[in-house]
Amino acid sequence: MALITFTKRGIYCKQGDFYVDPWWPVDYAVTTHGHADHVRFGNKHYLCHTLTAAIIKRRISPDLDVQTLNYGESIVRNGVNISFFPAGHIIGSAQVRLEYKGEICVISGDYKIETDGISTPFEPVKCHSFVSESTFGLPIYKWQKQDIVFNEIKNWVKDNITQQKTSILIAYSLGKAQRLIKNLNGTAPIYVHNSIANVNEAIIDAGVDLPETIRITPEIAKTDLQQGIVIVPPAMRDSKWIKTLVHPVTGICSGWMQVRSHRRWQSADAGFALSDHADWPGLLEAIKATEAEKVYVTHGFTAAYSRFLNEIGIEAEEVQTKFGQEDDDDKMDEDIKESNLVTKI
Repeated sequence: MALITFTKRGIYCKQGDFYVDPWWPVDYAVTTHGHADHVRFGNKHYLCHTLTAAIIKRRISPDLDVQTLNYGESIVRNGVNISFFPAGHIIGSAQVRLEYKGEICVISGDYKIETDGISTPFEPVKCHSFVSESTFGLPIYKWQKQDIVFNEIKNWVKDNITQQKTSILIAYSLGKAQRLIKNLNGTAPIYVHNSIANVNEAIIDAGVDLPETIRITPEIAKTDLQQGIVIVPPAMRDSKWIKTLVHPVTGICSGWMQVRSHRRWQSADAGFALSDHADWPGLLEAIKATEAEKVYVTHGFTAAYSRFLNEIGIEAEEVQTKFGQEDDDDKMDEDIKESNLVTKI
């Protein structure tokens, strides 16, 4: 019997009677990370990494029934050994390793193999079956080293300050924002939207060291913002508030910027191909490292990537899920719900 099945509620382990990243409320949810398309409100019990617990309690509810594991730790549920290993996607992101009667399955969630300086680096886990995302599962998506991208961003910011423009970076409140803060520290003062400041507080309270940032409030002078870096979530991209700033220029930080014809490029002044997902070669490197006999491809270019794997001799199957390609709108809604300043700043 297979260790996992794909149901209308999500990935289900019958032997252990639990779901991994369920889309609808269940009794027992094993959670890979804190993004809205992987953890939902309404589950009776959550199992996640220690850092993810702090995040989802802040983002969803402090009253969640949450049990935590650190990387490498495990628990047994109905005979199924459950353990977490680093996914490298964002802070607290985990691959879920399941073992039952000698069979091992790993559900990766979202992952990237480049070390980003703030998330625990991806660690490949050998298994019989592997569930892999394919958000950027096309050959065109090949990332530059992040040092190159961050140097581009730093130069863009410095040039904007010289020209008396306000530099605004568009990034998800959880994950991308903290990566920017860590790697742009020292370039200029960093001002962050309320939703990002809230996530930062939860992460810092959980014991993660983050550089100092300044929460944006209505009292902050717009001339001060002009001399710094302003980081806001996608929900603010076309807001009236941005238009009130001193000569604002926006830069979108997303893997989609690899293809400049993408619709997200059109409303921005600059685009930086910075992704928290594995690129085309990164996906293949990760999958080969698992030595899995069967790969289930989810989230993204599932048909193309599963076909490619089969063509090179790796048995793969496309799996349709509730969520497909990385969707700004899901995280926009999440950011809006978090923030009580969207209409004030």
